Amino acid sequence: MVRIRIMMVLLLSLSLIGCAYPPLGNDFELPEDYTYKIGPGDSLEIFVWDNPDISRSVTVRPDGKINTPLLDGLIASGKTPSQLARILEEKLAKFIREPLVAVMVGGFQGVYEQQVRVIGQIGSSGGNSGYSSGSAMAFPYQKGMTLLDLMVDIGTFSEFADVDRVSIIRKIDGEAYQFGVRIYDLVDYGDLTANVKILPGDIMVVPEDFF
Repeated sequence: MVRIRIMMVLLLSLSLIGCAYPPLGNDFELPEDYTYKIGPGDSLEIFVWDNPDISRSVTVRPDGKINTPLLDGLIASGKTPSQLARILEEKLAKFIREPLVAVMVGGFQGVYEQQVRVIGQIGSSGGNSGYSSGSAMAFPYQKGMTLLDLMVDIGTFSEFADVDRVSIIRKIDGEAYQFGVRIYDLVDYGDLTANVKILPGDIMVVPEDFF
């Protein structure tokens, strides 16, 4: 009788370990007003109509600011391209009559809160992939991004990764929640129901497999 109880406890424990997090579904939608925000490291093409001497290609500094021929230390990080263009028009109006500005973004990085991060056992422990296990990566969010897209960006997990326990941390109404994802079903069996949406700010956690 005691042995049976012990076996039942062990089975229950294993069951709980395998279902540590609720599965991530496609119940969450990207906000309709989502717009890319400029971040440190972004390359910006600033076009000032009829003023080629002021139009410039600039890179957003680590402090989130940019320099232009007439404006120094202007905060760009956290602004949408349209917002930054309107700010530039307002500032340049002191020097140019009715300036018209367009801002285009390249070399996308984005603000940290919109990036998708991956931490844990990623890459090869041999270092051939350019990064090692137990490391972290960050990717700019792309509209319509899915788990499969993120897997393509990552490239590979470490041989020490516990793929069964990969999870996604997502903020919902300001609170962080952790959900399980079905990597094996998606990659090994082509089960597209496991190809859930990835949202801005998601963090994928790839834990180590303890043999």
